[in-house]
Amino acid sequence: MSLYGKGLRPLSIATVIVLIGAFALAAFYAPEDADQGIIQKTFYVHVPMAIVALCGFIAGGIFGILHLRTRDRSYDLKSYVAIHLSLVLAVGVLITGSIWARGSWGVWWEWNEPMLVSFLIVFLLYATYQPLRFSIEDPERQARYASVFAITAGAFVPLNFLAVRLAQAYTHPRVFATTDGGLPAKMQLPFYLCLIGMALLFATLWKYEMASKHTSAQLRSLRRKLGGDDAVAPQGRTAAPSLGTSS
Repeated sequence: MSLYGKGLRPLSIATVIVLIGAFALAAFYAPEDADQGIIQKTFYVHVPMAIVALCGFIAGGIFGILHLRTRDRSYDLKSYVAIHLSLVLAVGVLITGSIWARGSWGVWWEWNEPMLVSFLIVFLLYATYQPLRFSIEDPERQARYASVFAITAGAFVPLNFLAVRLAQAYTHPRVFATTDGGLPAKMQLPFYLCLIGMALLFATLWKYEMASKHTSAQLRSLRRKLGGDDAVAPQGRTAAPSLGTSS
């Protein structure tokens, strides 16, 4: 079994259990917002998904640093998978954000909302990652340039949202209703459970994709040993990065 496949089944089961419990609490336990109504419950998917996606982008940058320091191709693959999954979650964030905006403001998008626009900027930045990466044919240069991109973009993520927080008051739908700015008591458990569930989902998908790519790399290596390099069809430009292992 691949190193990344160990513990995948219990992790998957835990993810399903936590997410079901979290969504059940969000639907039936958490109070309905007096102003926004039931559409506010999108918050329990939208915000945790956004937090996990942004953390995934930053993790991609950290793996990029480790790759440049060690030249270990496995860190490049880890960075690639983290960014790839974060992009998928980011699409979900934009979709749920549009649904929430439609229910709260009557429009699908609000360009005067800094939080929405700043997240879109981050998404569009990372949308250039794969085209940039696979425009470089040499594997070593590809991994090196991709790591530099991941580090630079990863550093931009917290700076971008810090700038938004320091900017003028914005019009994002309010869910922090207590006087100290925190979540109301009955919203805390569903929200934090949704956040944990989304983090577990990311970890599960990350381990699954890493295990899949690691197994594929081992299979290619075995085929080369059995039939030589000609036994394996050359990878095209759009192939995912490999671990670069020889065994």
